[in-house]
Amino acid sequence: MLTRIDHIGIACFDLDKTVEFYRATYGFEVFHSEVNEEQGVREAMLKINETSDGGASYLQLLEPTREDSTVAKWLAKNGEGVHHIAFGTADVDGDAEEIKGKGVRVLYEEPRRGSMGSRITFLHPKDCHGVLTELVTSAPVESPEH
Repeated sequence: MLTRIDHIGIACFDLDKTVEFYRATYGFEVFHSEVNEEQGVREAMLKINETSDGGASYLQLLEPTREDSTVAKWLAKNGEGVHHIAFGTADVDGDAEEIKGKGVRVLYEEPRRGSMGSRITFLHPKDCHGVLTELVTSAPVESPEH
């Protein structure tokens, strides 16, 4: 089942300015950045710590790249702030199906590609006490060549 808090997603208007705030204030550095065209966001993952299951916990800063993206619509309604919480799991498919069986709406029929090659799905916030919840299976970590 769920093994850790994978990340907390924070929607922002200016990714570079927000990254600089977290760097200057808390000393967090960008671990990974990318543009996710499908979701219409530019993002930066700031690593907070390693976890006992071999994963890590991050802050995910999200800036919309187009006005019709989910994050842009959310920002227009709510302003900057916490957008979602993501839980890590070894089996996003199985856990999503199990949670769906408990009456929680799963937003994607099949998990999609997320940050750093992960597989993700979301749970409806109205079924999760107002919190948009993401389930994440991290991409396999490649072993260094010897």
